[in-house]
Amino acid sequence: MRAALTVFAIILTLGFYTGVQTNSQASWLPKVKDGKSRSFGKVDFTTQVKPILETGCRPCHFNGGPTYERLPFDRPETIKRLGARLFTRIKDKNERRQIRDFLNQQ
Repeated sequence: MRAALTVFAIILTLGFYTGVQTNSQASWLPKVKDGKSRSFGKVDFTTQVKPILETGCRPCHFNGGPTYERLPFDRPETIKRLGARLFTRIKDKNERRQIRDFLNQQ
């Protein structure tokens, strides 16, 4: 009986964590009270995202930098490919939100 309860508890726990991980395709987006992701309108890469990256990622990831050839941050496709991994260096929550909104755009 005790073994059956233990197995049942493990199954419930695994099911819970699996459901949480696959429940949302963009779990890193900020949530509002109804559980839906926030949207802050269309974000332009050149005027809104690129200046954030220039401030925190220059000179390495911009023209002439040592990692520019592999990861050019002046190109939107690079940022879309990196996705949330970009946030290892971007700490400001408003800047992160703006980049998340850009990444979430079609």
